Amino acid sequence: MNGSTVRFTEVQHSRQWWLWLFVVVFAAFTLGFFAQGIYVQLVLGKAWGDNPMSDRALVATAIAVFLFEVALVALLAVTHLRTEVREDGTYLRYFPRHLSFHRLPLTDVIQIEAITYRPILDYGGWGILSSFGSPGGTRGGAYTVFGNRGVRITYTTGHHYLIGSQQPDQLAAAIEAIRESGGGE
Repeated sequence: MNGSTVRFTEVQHSRQWWLWLFVVVFAAFTLGFFAQGIYVQLVLGKAWGDNPMSDRALVATAIAVFLFEVALVALLAVTHLRTEVREDGTYLRYFPRHLSFHRLPLTDVIQIEAITYRPILDYGGWGILSSFGSPGGTRGGAYTVFGNRGVRITYTTGHHYLIGSQQPDQLAAAIEAIRESGGGE
């Protein structure tokens, strides 16, 4: 990153309602499960289950599960993909996995296109992924957060990168403009 002018920026957060629903239902179920155990064993004074934990182990396990669930919700809340097109290339940062930007080279690019793709069938879901059987039999990777639109950058080697985007036409145009101007080398 050399301070070059940013021509396009997009920040995407996870918006899959079903993922959030799953996390919330999972958290409610497990917290309710342990709350019942703590109530039965500590308040009512009865053994909880056929082979009960000690009171101390039950409370420690409940606290550990609660902290895990808080961390899971926090991770889901802060995870985002930041895409920047600059004078010297295309930069991606999938936080918190990447603390700094990853630069995609634009040398040997043969095609830049805004596309609709099948997240699960083409890449196995969302995230930083490899393709299973991408169009035309080529292999590549994907940086996606949600949705099914993005920009595919195809190289002369047949490999490609897919950048998920809610503004794929603008992103493709910005990348193409950099490539045509000789930037991103």
